[in-house]
Amino acid sequence: MNLKKRTKTLAGLCLLAGGLAAQNVCVSTPRTSLLLKAPVGGELEILYYGQKLADADLAALETDGGMGAAYPAYGMNSLGETALAVQQADGNLTLQLVVEDVSSTEAENSSETVVRLKDTLYPFYVDVCYRAYKDVDVIEAWTEITNEGKKPVTLHQFASACLPIRRGQVWMSHLHGSWANEARLAQEPLTAGMKVIANRDGVRNAQTDHAEVMFSLDGRPRENEGRVIGAALCYGGNYKLRVDTRDDECHHFFAGINEENSAYVLEGGETFVTPELALTYSNEGLSGASRSFHRWGRAYKLAHGERLRKILLNSWEGVYFGINQEGMEQMMADIASMGGELFVMDDGWFGDKYPRDNDTSSLGDWVVDKRKLPRGIEGLLADAKKHGIKFGIWVEPEMTNRISELYEQHPDWIVKAPGRDPVQGRGGTQLVLDLSNPDVQDYVFGVVDELMTKYPEIDYIKWDANMSILNHGSQYLPADRQSHLFIEYHRGLEQVCQRLRAKYPDLAIQACASGGGRANWGILPYFDEFWVSDNTDALQRIYMQWGTSYFFPAMAMASHISAAPNHQTSRVVPLKYRIDVAMSGRLGMEIQPKHMTDAEKELCRKAIAEYKTIRPVVQLGDIYRLLSPYDHLGAASLMYVAPEKDKAVFFWWKTEHFYNQHLPRVPMRGLQADKLYKVHELNRIDTQPLPCEGKVFSGAFLMANGLELPYNHRVNTPSAYASRVLYLEEVE
Repeated sequence: MNLKKRTKTLAGLCLLAGGLAAQNVCVSTPRTSLLLKAPVGGELEILYYGQKLADADLAALETDGGMGAAYPAYGMNSLGETALAVQQADGNLTLQLVVEDVSSTEAENSSETVVRLKDTLYPFYVDVCYRAYKDVDVIEAWTEITNEGKKPVTLHQFASACLPIRRGQVWMSHLHGSWANEARLAQEPLTAGMKVIANRDGVRNAQTDHAEVMFSLDGRPRENEGRVIGAALCYGGNYKLRVDTRDDECHHFFAGINEENSAYVLEGGETFVTPELALTYSNEGLSGASRSFHRWGRAYKLAHGERLRKILLNSWEGVYFGINQEGMEQMMADIASMGGELFVMDDGWFGDKYPRDNDTSSLGDWVVDKRKLPRGIEGLLADAKKHGIKFGIWVEPEMTNRISELYEQHPDWIVKAPGRDPVQGRGGTQLVLDLSNPDVQDYVFGVVDELMTKYPEIDYIKWDANMSILNHGSQYLPADRQSHLFIEYHRGLEQVCQRLRAKYPDLAIQACASGGGRANWGILPYFDEFWVSDNTDALQRIYMQWGTSYFFPAMAMASHISAAPNHQTSRVVPLKYRIDVAMSGRLGMEIQPKHMTDAEKELCRKAIAEYKTIRPVVQLGDIYRLLSPYDHLGAASLMYVAPEKDKAVFFWWKTEHFYNQHLPRVPMRGLQADKLYKVHELNRIDTQPLPCEGKVFSGAFLMANGLELPYNHRVNTPSAYASRVLYLEEVE
């Protein structure tokens, strides 16, 4: 790989009186600054990261001592954690990186600053890169590591970036979980020692822990007050986040590819590019950091981040593998009658020699099962057109089954340790295809390409990935490059996605990976959304979607109305509550409509119509989390506010059910104090309206006091569950 050409310039750089040899480098967004100390011939250090600096502040900080190395390397005076560790061909394990030069380039919406570091002994270079956006408060940091020698160098550690964080009352918020219980929020103070968050799945990386964190600098995290640093690693593969707290004044935060069992041999003339670490700073609490990530994600990362998402019905929980032509049309007719815009046929539609009737066979055999679909996909597309909706389809292109024609023809295509039997996954037969192999890349691209070539009317692809790499080994990579497997797998996946997006730029694609396994910013440039979890239980979804919203916007979070009793938890939750939870994300349905009553269908029809009204606010607005379910105060609440602050949507859900309980009144956020807002309740089921219905309040009042909400619904058949969705519109 060739290095990018850059123009050396002093634009955007803050220089000391001593000139370029002792320069400071200031990287800024509209409201944040990162200040680097970059003396030529000396070590690159970070002086400051936080609220944007004024000129006087820059001058005052010129001679300050650094907080710590910006990219510490192993081997020379390196007692703490390091970002980079290598072994030269002669066995030398040390690096001593010094600043060689600084360059910057300007683009329409961003600027890029590169500090080139060179080892003092070997022809080994590291470009420490920063991209600062001019319209959102995010700085992306990454490195480009180049071996300009003739002999290979082995990379044993290769973080994307390092950030020192001043010690004090620093707390870390991060996400963890498991299948059907993803994105649970954990918050803890940083103490002495090491905190490590890592992933070794190989295929997906957000099922358990997440590659994103927030640091609250003023003690226990608060949603709407306090200084917060947010960090999100933009990588879909194995990662490692480290916080090293030793005997100096800082916590040292490192983020990058997980180097365990992934030593990388860098050939002479080769450049290794690490994934970006996105950084943001907010003095408006955790929600403020979330708003920055959401704006940046919609504008620069998420596929079609400017496009409103369709309301869909997915067939999975409705019929599971029981696909048939008549049943699919029935579901299309039902979702169309309720105002939906898209129907997605899930797993179970394919297989010839081995029909896909369960999860034990057929992955890789992407031909229509004519027993189930005698009119084929052509017939489904015709039915969708007849009902005035779009059509989507499920695939799992990275996988195969031992019981499949694909595996019979290409047993050498799977991930498998040399000399050992493959470890098999879901259904006892599932296998992972080796995307380090270019032939496999062509095949995976061809799965979608063939569908879209034959059926260009397909509007949406649900792309699943239901297995981890459970045995380390590539039948394609040579023996001395087996440690490259995890990295090459994701390079291969990215190349496939790039080809697909180049050929099908308008196609909507969902990243599903046993639920929320691919909720990360490394994957989302190629996907429109992700499936938050296979668990559709509304109460549990409040907790999972709350955590997910820390880093990802509502338009990326697929949230579906499902059946009661719920298929995962067996919990019986009223339809109104299920609707109100689903409407806080990208609204969809995961249900068999023919099992619904006419009254339930009518409630969904009204809800879908009302969601279309609020869709721009929810999907493109600014989030304000108000009352956390993790505080266990009996309720949870958040709201979305349009950028113009003329519209807002307020969500409130009761999460605990006790007789004679007392719940907090929830002040709103994000409104304009001097604007007047008219209140209208959506999805109302009560026999009489709320006392606030149709009334007008000032933004100042709503943000100071909120509105009093009844703890229960006034209905003929009472339930313990209660929820409210309020739509606020500006009035003159």
